[in-house]
Amino acid sequence: MSVEVWTTILVLISFILYLYIGWSSRVRDSKGFYVAGQGIPALANGAATAADWMSAASFISMAGLISFLGYDGSIYLMGWTGGYVLLALLLAPYLRKFGKYTVPDFVGDRYYSNIARLVAVFAAIFVSLTYVAGQMRGVGIVFSRFLQVNIETGVVIGMVIVGFFAVLGGMKGITWTQVAQYCVLIFAFLIPAIAISQLLTGNPIPQLSLPFSDILPKLNQIQTDLGFQEYTQPFVNKSMLDVLFITIALMVGTAGLPHVIVRFYTVPDVRAARYSAGWALLFIALLYTTAPALAAFARYNLISTLHDQPIEQVRQLDWVNKWEKTGLLGFEDQNNDGRFQLTPDPETNEIKIDRDIIVLSTPEVAKLAPWVVALVAAGGLAAALSTASGLLLVISSSVAHDVYYRMINPGASESLRVMVGRIMVGFAIAIAGYFGINPPGFVAEVVAFAFGLAAASFFPVIILGVFDKRTNREGAIAGMIVGLAFTMYYILGVKFYNMEPWFFGVSAEGIGTLGMMLNLIVTFGVSRVTPPPPESVQRLVEELRSPGDEPPAIEEVGEDYLD
Repeated sequence: MSVEVWTTILVLISFILYLYIGWSSRVRDSKGFYVAGQGIPALANGAATAADWMSAASFISMAGLISFLGYDGSIYLMGWTGGYVLLALLLAPYLRKFGKYTVPDFVGDRYYSNIARLVAVFAAIFVSLTYVAGQMRGVGIVFSRFLQVNIETGVVIGMVIVGFFAVLGGMKGITWTQVAQYCVLIFAFLIPAIAISQLLTGNPIPQLSLPFSDILPKLNQIQTDLGFQEYTQPFVNKSMLDVLFITIALMVGTAGLPHVIVRFYTVPDVRAARYSAGWALLFIALLYTTAPALAAFARYNLISTLHDQPIEQVRQLDWVNKWEKTGLLGFEDQNNDGRFQLTPDPETNEIKIDRDIIVLSTPEVAKLAPWVVALVAAGGLAAALSTASGLLLVISSSVAHDVYYRMINPGASESLRVMVGRIMVGFAIAIAGYFGINPPGFVAEVVAFAFGLAAASFFPVIILGVFDKRTNREGAIAGMIVGLAFTMYYILGVKFYNMEPWFFGVSAEGIGTLGMMLNLIVTFGVSRVTPPPPESVQRLVEELRSPGDEPPAIEEVGEDYLD
């Protein structure tokens, strides 16, 4: 059977599975809708967390960026994995013990302020919308190639699938769907990597074949022969400072991502939160330790297959013709020598490759079986849809729970709160679809912006909210506004208004680190020159860090709570 037939079969089977799980996990109460009834086992929550966190950026785009950037692409490996460890050790247990539904819930109660809650809601929505844009682009890319539909149609199909189990099952349906999606995406990533590793190095273990084979020396030689820098040479594409800033932004951004943090609210207790964090780290490591090897294999195979090959031979490749139709792969024989050359100079380079197609095209380039190629497509969809669903629920809960229920209508019934949440999921899906059709960049770049925004807005107020009882609402509000506003200004200016990266050349992807520092300084400083939090709030912080699973008592702090 052809790749397209296999893809249709595997995608249909996986989608039917997701829809069945969503239907069987449907909920009617707000606790089930927002935090899955806090009854998810640690192992299952670990798999769901891994799927939620390993988005289309991890599955589709990360290896592609490493393949193009070489050593400098390690920023994504170090930043995202380091950030998860930071989240698991420093924040997750305390946030679970706090016992609320969302990050704005924590901010609003810890900082005894509805204004702080509103700022956190805005930040959560903005970060989630930026992040979900990358997921929907990933969905469109997969469908446009493997089901031979345009990107717009692919995005719409993905919206319908995500909308179904997000609206019907809420967090409970999303969680159990993400467990299934993790299984799909990890097998889809590992199987081709193992097969290609065996073909190129004779070693089926990618993590061992890369350092203990001659593939990297060969790739370095090919790169220098073509005029590129060595694949393993550091700081070629990015300065040392930019690499540092991007890595830190990705790390602390991970620790501030609202759709990942909310996963730790779905387990029964603090102990389960710690165990689920450990399981998630193991599940994440399976993909992240494989990605560098797959990136190197992909680079080696693409150069060998396309560079300086006769045009007739290249045009006979079925995968080339089909990727060309998507507009993500292009050729131009500028010197009319009958061959296509890959060069570092954009003016003379005759092979244009979108970085987001590297992982999806690699099995075809390596001539693996059609079912393996189709499995990768199903894995890419699983990665994109799992994260998109979690992000959509964050957007929904930020408005329906943190604004409507906590601030507008505290007496709303369970059914009304769930209905408002479902309506907001619908709005969020529509917005996500628009960004999927009109994305502002590569998948991983767009996601990097979201991490920078999360770093600049949430991380300081969460870490100080847990470990510094003197931090007050005035500091938190000022810090979040300053950090988020500065980071948004820099990213939008550099990416959309031709502003030069004026802070020592730090890119838009890394400026979240400076935004986080500004937030931290402002939050800490303003808190020291304004009145301390009420005694009840300071006791809450002390209880939050004490041993035990019982959530701290959140006492009323009078009219001050209303700002």
